[in-house]
Amino acid sequence: MKSLKKSFLILLVPLFAFTAVHKFYVTVTNIAYSEKEDAIQITSRIFIDDLEKAFKERYAIRSKMATENELKDVDAYIEKYIRSKFIVTINQKQREYTYIGKKYDNDVVVVYLEIPKVNYPEIKSISVTNEILTDMFEEQQNVVHFKLSGKKKSFVLTRENNKGMLNLD
Repeated sequence: MKSLKKSFLILLVPLFAFTAVHKFYVTVTNIAYSEKEDAIQITSRIFIDDLEKAFKERYAIRSKMATENELKDVDAYIEKYIRSKFIVTINQKQREYTYIGKKYDNDVVVVYLEIPKVNYPEIKSISVTNEILTDMFEEQQNVVHFKLSGKKKSFVLTRENNKGMLNLD
């Protein structure tokens, strides 16, 4: 029996060596047109712990998102951070967006943005510069999905390649 336990341990130890937790650094952003609102609607999904780390380093705050002790003005910090890292350009002109708000989905914060009154028929191109968390994590990848006029295009943006564009004409 002692020999069986020893053999079992010898087999298990190497397995544990290869099961170290691998952390993925990724955000996912969806960009779509709402005909009803005549607006470009944007949702970004960001891991809470990664965003909190950025807030701690950049703003020296502990936001405690999705807890009872959440910082009262956490939305202001989210908006400030997103505005400094996420740019939308339509027809080669940078467009302002409205920060609608956020919600929590398990360990992710879902951020809602909107560009109202876009006059969609005149849009020839839309591009995004997404630097969310790229200064924090070298492995950070920001996936952007465009879904406009039946056209779909996805990009994986990184620190070195942080811009994606969809041509609609």
